[in-house]
Amino acid sequence: MDKSLLIPAAALLLAMVTPGCSSVPYAQRVQQRQVAYTAAAGAPVRSFTYFSLYSWEPLSDTELAVYTRPNQAYLLDLGGCQDLMFTNAIGLTSNINQVMVGFDKVLTRSRNFPCTITGIRPVDVKSMKIAQEKQRSIEAAARNAAPPAEKN
Repeated sequence: MDKSLLIPAAALLLAMVTPGCSSVPYAQRVQQRQVAYTAAAGAPVRSFTYFSLYSWEPLSDTELAVYTRPNQAYLLDLGGCQDLMFTNAIGLTSNINQVMVGFDKVLTRSRNFPCTITGIRPVDVKSMKIAQEKQRSIEAAARNAAPPAEKN
């Protein structure tokens, strides 16, 4: 067997297993993300300008965070969107580069109906990142020196 194939295969196996090694259960991580987005979301708006989808994060079958730029995001409320948590691609409908409440939809690659957007709230990405950094911060303290070993 070619040994050069073993290293990539081992790396692939490690990459597949690693996400399951988190100490926080998946449902709890998703709930924490929902809380973070909800806390950073502003007042509802009727529409937002949309040229391209930079990134997206499903939070539930009724909530979706979409990024139109690295520092510009919107929390979308949906009228129920089957399999949103498990789809690997989405799209947004728009009219003249505007995504509007009640008119536009989230499209998934599944055979389900498009998901109607029932609410749009801009997300203060900067404040959300600051809050996340505070959660990640740790208190560092020097260790006490170990007592000297006794000689017999």
